[in-house]
Amino acid sequence: MTVQDIRSFNRFYTNVIGALDYGRHLYAPYTLTETRVLYELAHARRTDAADLRAELSLDAGYLSRILNKFEQDGLIERAPSETDPRRRRVGLTPRGRDTAALLEERARESVSVLLDGVSPHDRPRLAEAMRTIRTVLGGDRAPRAEDVVLRDPAPGDLGWIVQRNAAVYAAEYGWNADYEGLVARIVADFAEDHDPHLERVWIAENATGRPVGCVMCVRDEAPATARLRLLLVEPDARGLGVGDRLVEACVGFARGVGYRELVLWTNDVLAAARRIYRRHGFVLVGEKPHRSFGKDLVGQDWRLDLLGPPH
Repeated sequence: MTVQDIRSFNRFYTNVIGALDYGRHLYAPYTLTETRVLYELAHARRTDAADLRAELSLDAGYLSRILNKFEQDGLIERAPSETDPRRRRVGLTPRGRDTAALLEERARESVSVLLDGVSPHDRPRLAEAMRTIRTVLGGDRAPRAEDVVLRDPAPGDLGWIVQRNAAVYAAEYGWNADYEGLVARIVADFAEDHDPHLERVWIAENATGRPVGCVMCVRDEAPATARLRLLLVEPDARGLGVGDRLVEACVGFARGVGYRELVLWTNDVLAAARRIYRRHGFVLVGEKPHRSFGKDLVGQDWRLDLLGPPH
């Protein structure tokens, strides 16, 4: 392989995805770089100016001009960092989140159109080739927390939730196919009928584009109550704070849309998950022995009061 080979591929790929074709209004009224900064603000774990500059390898002056423009447009708000007063924390306003979501939707639609021209037979080969490029050029570095982003589910991700829940819990706890059936029903109910303003799914994705975690927030039967469901973190992604970020996203969403409380049901054998729930302010309100999924378990009900101060 030569330098020319890579440069030729880069020119080919930017033309295919229309990265330079601003006539398509894919990013309008923002540039590709500005859109990437918005994406990071919407998905990255740390969002102060210094981290954005390091993550995107941007010149400090250039990033400052972008952020100034965003602030003038009402997309962001800046404040001193809670942990380091020398740093400036950057957060999206509601208008900023709406703008980021619109640009994300345009990008998804553009890629969907691109994939429509790829035969089902060729899609696995294409996906594997893209993973190979990312793995080879990304090197053998250890996974980092900042490499994981939270995003909305893409086509196929709901099926992944079912498959990975079944596989992980079978491998780690010996649960049988009854659990897979339960997860399948939960996911199917969400896919067939959910209110996007009040219910949501998050997928945690690593640097190679592979899903490594998930969680759901759905309406509960009780009034003004949401339910956290199907929290999962892949074994090789544990220790990076993925579970905490997924629960934090769920809690923030539920509080933001006006639920009064967030509840969940789990089992006492899931010790790591229970520690996460407790860290985010959930309180154990009841437990009961039961036999499910081929095992004798102790089911637990946990509750978080969303009207109180954030934990």
